[in-house]
Amino acid sequence: MPQAPLQVVRGFAMGAADIVPGVSGGTVALVLGIYERLIDNIHQGARSLKELVTGRPENAVAELRKVEWTWLLSLLAGVLAAVATLSSVIESLLHDHPVHMAGLFFGLVTGSAIVAWRLIPKVTAAELTVMTGVGVAMFLLLGLRADTEVADNALEVVTQPVWVFFLAGALAICAMILPGISGSFILVMIGMYTEVLGAVNDRDVGPLLATAAGCVVGLAVFSSVLSWLLDHYHDLVIAAMIGLMIGSLRVLWPWPNGTNTTRLGAPEGEVAWPIALAAIGLVVVIAVEQIASRLATAPADEPVPAR
Repeated sequence: MPQAPLQVVRGFAMGAADIVPGVSGGTVALVLGIYERLIDNIHQGARSLKELVTGRPENAVAELRKVEWTWLLSLLAGVLAAVATLSSVIESLLHDHPVHMAGLFFGLVTGSAIVAWRLIPKVTAAELTVMTGVGVAMFLLLGLRADTEVADNALEVVTQPVWVFFLAGALAICAMILPGISGSFILVMIGMYTEVLGAVNDRDVGPLLATAAGCVVGLAVFSSVLSWLLDHYHDLVIAAMIGLMIGSLRVLWPWPNGTNTTRLGAPEGEVAWPIALAAIGLVVVIAVEQIASRLATAPADEPVPAR
């Protein structure tokens, strides 16, 4: 399959994942085997931004030329297409069938954790310790808020200063590229989801620009840190990502009310379908990973940029 259409498909899957609480585009990128390449390209863009800010525009242009623009923009096109076409469908399914959808996504994330586990050549006590610590921390953090949705009667208005929107954008974009949790859920947890929607609805330029600037700065800084960590502590970073995914399963536990709450309960009511959907989700992820591995061994049209 040609590279550009393939990246659009991959981006579409990432965008669909970002709509769901407890799932992120980073999870999908990890399963598809493109996570590190994605971080490398974002980091390359961050280098260009650094050169521009420090007054060296000619170096900034040189760094920008090293970015795999066809690959990256094809991926972004898929993400935007998924958000535009699937947001209402997935949100409707999550609202009308929260238990069933939670079962499906529980299986998808569990399968993703298994795939990520296989990225570590040899799991040692250090990786297990990091995995457990991050998983427990994530599990407890998600429990700080019982509901994953904003109340229907919540006012979508701007009440916070501009600098808060900047910080919210920086935090949310970091969550979106990490496996385990979506940026929109982070905004819900910190009470900024309705604020951002209010800014969008009112066309409030100041908060929107601050949010966008926060996303750019957060992505630049975080991608640089993450790229360095992957270079120097690859297995520990993957272990931490597995912990994030395992901890995020709290949001996706089907009972008592699926993805609508982080509260946990014993299986009740409809049990067979959520379990069956979880099994299907797990099998699908393993199958997709196998297909992605075979595609990765095929001759590539474009080289991966050197770190």
